[in-house]
Amino acid sequence: MIINIPKSPNNYSPVNNFDKAKERQKYVLRTLLENEVISQSEYNQALDEEIVLYGKKEKINLSTLMYYQDAVFKELKTLRGIPSTYLETGGLKIYTNLDIEAQTILEESVKKNITNNEKIQANGIMMDPNTGKVIALLGGRDYSKSQYNRSLDSYRQVGSTMKPILYYAALENGFTSSSAFLSEKTTFTFSENNSYSPKNHSDVYGNKPISLASAIAYSDNVYAVKTHLFLGEETMIDTAYKMGIKTKLESIPSLPLGTVELNILEITNAYATLANEGVRTEPYFIEKVTDMNGNILYEHKHVEQEVLDSSQVFILNELLSLTYDYNMIDYSYPTNISINALLSNKYAVKSGSTSTDNWMIGFNKNIVTSIWVGYDDSREMATNDYK
Repeated sequence: MIINIPKSPNNYSPVNNFDKAKERQKYVLRTLLENEVISQSEYNQALDEEIVLYGKKEKINLSTLMYYQDAVFKELKTLRGIPSTYLETGGLKIYTNLDIEAQTILEESVKKNITNNEKIQANGIMMDPNTGKVIALLGGRDYSKSQYNRSLDSYRQVGSTMKPILYYAALENGFTSSSAFLSEKTTFTFSENNSYSPKNHSDVYGNKPISLASAIAYSDNVYAVKTHLFLGEETMIDTAYKMGIKTKLESIPSLPLGTVELNILEITNAYATLANEGVRTEPYFIEKVTDMNGNILYEHKHVEQEVLDSSQVFILNELLSLTYDYNMIDYSYPTNISINALLSNKYAVKSGSTSTDNWMIGFNKNIVTSIWVGYDDSREMATNDYK
């Protein structure tokens, strides 16, 4: 059983997956028997021997914890001052920002709200916006079944979660919560007879002027595109970069509708800038690294940059609480009205969806939580795939 662990520690460690480790043990023993290295009686005796695991932590039995470890080791490789042969020099002590309680809550939430369809996946981040500490991370639903870390490596369309970036830019350029555009079916025509016709969810429109506050509550796509074109397409792009988006963005009319593919870490970092009243930090996992004798090889240095106007951020954050406000019910319902009864505190919340991707990002001044749900092969989502 032990000899299998180096081949794939995550799959064949009896601590992570005892059944798979036992199955692999049987394979190795059978190979030894067939090659006459051991006898039939030795084979039987080995299979029947009781396996006792020492050092197993019964209270921490998370199927997603290794995703966080992946993120730690990925960051470790980027740190200066860490010997490339650290395992040969006696090992390291790595102090991380992992919060087991937060990781547990994140994992249990995904298990509770996704159906038994094993092909549907999820990833998630919990981050302290004041420091940039990533305290919990899901790279998938179960590490033993898929080691692909979606939080680190996947890029997905973010849908309407891009809109707060646009609306901050609007507020900074003179918009107020009552600034109005007509919400109706609209076709935008550009040079060379190119046209673009955005649609609202379920094809529902106000067919009247609506305010910025209403556009946020209902996630009105026509209002967003009108705002984007009114400000000039580069305005939103510049704001996105200031807030922490690193992916190159194109000047296209559909940008505020989230047709761009982003990584969950960068969109979470952009929202963290809002949660931190316009002050940007960078997400990180490792607080400190020492050798086995306690000598510090690396220690994180907190760096922050004030990139947004705090007064405008405050207004935007207040408007984002309207996405689940019963008082906003009119020709349409606020997009997150279904979670109203579940909230015990006030949060800024924005959802985003495409035919293949579903997002929810919420925050207050202490925490930002982002969740994505979808299929790895980008098939369309069904309404009963998740809650």
